[in-house]
Amino acid sequence: MADNDYDNGIQRYPGRRTYIMYHGTTMANAQKIRREGFRSSSDGMLGRGVYVSRSKEKASRYPINDRGQQLAILKLSVRVGKVKKIDYQDHPLQKTWNQHGYDTAWVPANCGMVNSGLEEDCVYDPSRIRVLEILPNFRN
Repeated sequence: MADNDYDNGIQRYPGRRTYIMYHGTTMANAQKIRREGFRSSSDGMLGRGVYVSRSKEKASRYPINDRGQQLAILKLSVRVGKVKKIDYQDHPLQKTWNQHGYDTAWVPANCGMVNSGLEEDCVYDPSRIRVLEILPNFRN
């Protein structure tokens, strides 16, 4: 699969694709994100950016340490732009994809990089993400 096969089809309009994605957090953080927008994490498996997933199931597992707080899943509209597939550990662009002209890094499902086997994305520029809805997360 080539980088531009992100949605299992050829991108006819590179940079203009928008996907529904999800982000798990606390309800308090979800409300703050809706008001103020996302802030990029400074680091992670794919480096700096905002971590999201097309899998609502994956998002429902976050945050990992909720400390008994009310949880939420943000339903998002994400303009992915130019996407780089990162499908193995120690990929040469694993943390530097943005420096090579990519807007989003994508870890496909079941590629061995994520324990859950679910796909994950990292969006470098938070302005590409719009909150559509805050959903309660009743994970137990």
